[in-house]
Amino acid sequence: MILIADSGSTKTDWSLIGEVGESQMISTKGINPFYQTEDEIFTELSLTLVPEIDKVLHGTSKIITDVYFYGAGCTAEKSPIVQKAVARALGADVHVEVQSDMAGAARALCQHEAGIVCIMGTGSNSCYYDGNQITANVSPLGFILGDEGSGAVLGKLMVGDLLKNQMTPGLKEKFLKEYNLTPADIIDRVYRKPFPNRFLASLNKFLEDNLSDPTVHALVLNSFEAFIRRNVMQYEYQGVPVNFIGSIAYYYRNVLQEAANKTGIKLGLIMKAPMGGLIKYHH
Repeated sequence: MILIADSGSTKTDWSLIGEVGESQMISTKGINPFYQTEDEIFTELSLTLVPEIDKVLHGTSKIITDVYFYGAGCTAEKSPIVQKAVARALGADVHVEVQSDMAGAARALCQHEAGIVCIMGTGSNSCYYDGNQITANVSPLGFILGDEGSGAVLGKLMVGDLLKNQMTPGLKEKFLKEYNLTPADIIDRVYRKPFPNRFLASLNKFLEDNLSDPTVHALVLNSFEAFIRRNVMQYEYQGVPVNFIGSIAYYYRNVLQEAANKTGIKLGLIMKAPMGGLIKYHH
C-alpha cells in the first residue's frame, strides 16, 4: 500500500491507497518543519497517525511500502526533518519521498502537462511547472513579507483595517462580538502565541460571510490582484493557464475570477485540495 500526505500549516490529510485503488482518509494536525523539530513531528505522527493506520491494517497482511509526503515548509533543506520523522514513525523499511506542497499542487493540477500553479490556503505560493518539474518559483516570503492572497494575509489585513476603523462602521464591533475577542486578545494571539498564521487564517469565515460588504470585497480583490501582479506576472503567463489550489482560492473563486479579468491572466483549474489529483498521479 502507499500513503500520500497533503500537509498544510493547519492540517494534514493522509490517504492510504491499496493495490486496486481503494483509499482510506486520515486527518492529523498540520506538519511544518520550519516550525517543528523532527522529534515534535515524530511525536505527533506516533500519537495521531500510527494508531489510525493500525486500525485500518489490523487483521490484514497489508503493509505500507511507500510514503509520498507533500508539505508546507518542505524545502530541500527542511525535507530531511520530515523524512526522518516519518520513517521513525512508520518503520525504517518504508520508502519516504518528501516534496514541497508546491510540487504536490503542480502534480495534482497539471499531472504531466505544463502550466502555472498557485496555492492559496493558509499561505500562498506559485510556480511554473514544465510537466515534469518546477522550473521557476517566486519566493512567497511568508505572511509578514509576502503570501499575498493567503488566508493568513487576508486575516491580517482585515484585523488591521478593522482595528484602525478603515472598514464599514459596525463591522469592527460585529467581528469582536462574533469571535469573542478584544483588541488586546488579538495582539496577544498575533505577537505572543505560536502559529499566528493559523489564527489569522481562521478569521476568514468572517470575510466570507460578509463578502457583500464593499470594504470586505475590496480587501479580498486587492489582495488577489497583488498576488497575481507580484507573483504570477513574473512567469511567462500570457496564454498559459494559471491554476489554483487551496480553500481560499476555492471559496473566493468568483472574486479570483474578477482579479484574473482585471489583470488579464487566463484562469485554469481551481481545486479545493490536491488529494484527488495526487491519487491519480501516483496510482
